[in-house]
Amino acid sequence: MSPTPDHVRQYIADNLPCEHLEVVGDGAHFEALIVSPLFEGKRTLARHQAVYQALGDRMRAEIHALSMRTLTPSEYETTKTNG
Repeated sequence: MSPTPDHVRQYIADNLPCEHLEVVGDGAHFEALIVSPLFEGKRTLARHQAVYQALGDRMRAEIHALSMRTLTPSEYETTKTNG
């Protein structure tokens, strides 16, 4: 059974503190917007590694592609304000 966007969203939420989390996809390829205070002071690579760690073996076994945008809460607020 292929994972749904809801499954991927739950996998991330269960293992990473998120203030906002959106996931869309088709069962193999997913796109996520992840807003977490854990990303404060981290570069993009470290943020993505934190998400991969949250997903664990599911990245190899179930999820074939994940495109993600990882933001801190303040970065997310700025994008909402600016548009």
